[in-house]
Amino acid sequence: MAADGFASLARDDAGMNVIFLRRGLATLPADQRDSHAAGMILAFVVDDLEGELARLTAEGVAVTMPLTEEEWGERAFQVRDPNGVIVQLVDWKGAGAA
Repeated sequence: MAADGFASLARDDAGMNVIFLRRGLATLPADQRDSHAAGMILAFVVDDLEGELARLTAEGVAVTMPLTEEEWGERAFQVRDPNGVIVQLVDWKGAGAA
């Protein structure tokens, strides 16, 4: 679901909902309207990491951490949302994966 300044991601099978809000929305309490996210990474496991990287790059999204592979098998890249939240897309298909 999406509207001006609002996007909601949900998975019925996982019982979760992640909501992104633009800073400054009048619907937020005054003490939250201009808050920046700090020290938080929102990570999503994806099936096609390279495909998502290509798709986001084609859409003009700035990649803030290039695709990397850790020795334990995690592969990931990062972008930032307009509020500064780090969004990491990840898979576990690297050399160290079990």
